[in-house]
Order: sequence, then C-alpha cells, then structure tokens
Amino acid sequence: MALITGASAGIGEAFARVFAEHGFDLVLTARRADRLEQVARAVAQRCGIDARIVVADLADPAAPAAILAQATDAGRPVDVLVNNAGYGLPGRFLDSGWDEHARFIQVMMTAVTELVCRSLPGMIERRYGRIINVASLAGLVSGTAGHTLYGASKAFVIKFSQSVALEARRHNVHVTALCPGFTYTEFHDVNGMRAQVSQLPTWMWMDAGTVARDGYDAVMRGRILRVPGRANRAIALAARLTPEAVLVRVMAHHGRKYRMVERSPQ
Repeated sequence: MALITGASAGIGEAFARVFAEHGFDLVLTARRADRLEQVARAVAQRCGIDARIVVADLADPAAPAAILAQATDAGRPVDVLVNNAGYGLPGRFLDSGWDEHARFIQVMMTAVTELVCRSLPGMIERRYGRIINVASLAGLVSGTAGHTLYGASKAFVIKFSQSVALEARRHNVHVTALCPGFTYTEFHDVNGMRAQVSQLPTWMWMDAGTVARDGYDAVMRGRILRVPGRANRAIALAARLTPEAVLVRVMAHHGRKYRMVERSPQ
C-alpha cells in the first residue's frame, strides 16, 4: 500500500495515478475532502485498485501519527511513502510572524521526518520499502530573498533523505529525494506567485505527470537523488560548479524577479 500526502492535486495527484497504474493500493491524504474523493474514485475505477482517503492537515502536530493510524487500521502496512505535501510562504522572512513560520516548518520538515520515522521500522522488518521525499531544485541552489524558508526546508529534506537512504538500503528500502524545478500545478496560484513565474521561459517548466513518473522510476531503481528534466539537471550542475559568491549574486537577481511579493508585516 502506498501512502501519498498532498494527494488532492498537482504532483501528489500524479503520484496517485502512477502508483495505481503499477497495481498499488492507495491511501491519499490532504486537507480537501472533495478533491481527495475525486482523485481516489478516479484512480480506483481506472486501475482496479483500492483507494482510501484520510483528511488531515499536516500543520497539526498530531496529524502524522493519526494519518498512519488510519492508513493501517485494516492491517495493511505502508510499503510506499510519498511525502509530497507542501506550499510556499511568499514575502520576506519578517513579513510573517512566528506562528506562520512554525506551521510551515511543521508541514515541510517535521511532518516529513515523523512520517518517515514511523514508517521505516516496518519497512525494514519486512525488508521492502520505498520512500519518495519531494524536495526541490531550490534545495540545491543558493538561497534567495523571499520565500526565505522554502529552499532551506528543501535542503533539509535532501540531506535527510540521503542519510536515511544510506542507512536503509541494505534492508531493501529505497529512499529518493526528488528535486523538481518549476512544475505546472496549483502551487504558484496558492502562494500568489503565478504572475511572476509566468514570465519564465516554457523550457523551464515540466508537467506533474512527467515528474511523478520520473520519481517512481528513480525510487524503484534505488536512486537517492533525482532531478527531473534536462534543464533542471543542467541548473543543478551549474550550481555545484559555480563559485558561491557568484551564485549568490545570480540568485539575488532572479529572486527579485520571481520570488518576491510584497506582504504587510504581521
């Protein structure tokens, strides 16, 4: 059984389709019950698998344990975990108060870590498990002004995934940090950045289905770090080879264009 967070739209919904097509039963979780039900019904009918939903908000510290309890209440173990849920917090760091930052950290880092911590022992015991932690190309490049915690949280997810992958691989448990770049989803509509990112050239964009299929193939092959798309891989390589001082200046320029929106301080 595959447990997928943030499964009501975008990359999470695409992962639901991909895993269903490969015969996995699903437990899909997100905040929107109506969208989850639509996704679950569609993939179940199309692929002949069982798809259940768990409505939860990962900003609630109690949510990860509750999600796993409901996912496994029928005695079915979690063989696959896809940590996909996430969002962006636009504006400068001090445009948001601590409560908003704390919720962001809970969703983007703490919940990811807890779901892995609670799922991994059973995978190791059964000697089979697949974990995809959806990070971002933003975690592989220099930080920017605006969306201050986003790249930092994704860098954490990447390093965390790499370490767990090395610890778990001898037990036939594969862990992949998936690092997509700009992807056609609701992400930029929700965080208010659609107008800014729409200025980007089309070659920088990928569709959610392609990203999800790439992530599925990567984790099944035991790839620890995967950057989908040639353009994104070229950007990641350039970031590794470019001196940090130069990279900071480049990211500062692009951050002003594509990362900043004005928000009223809270």
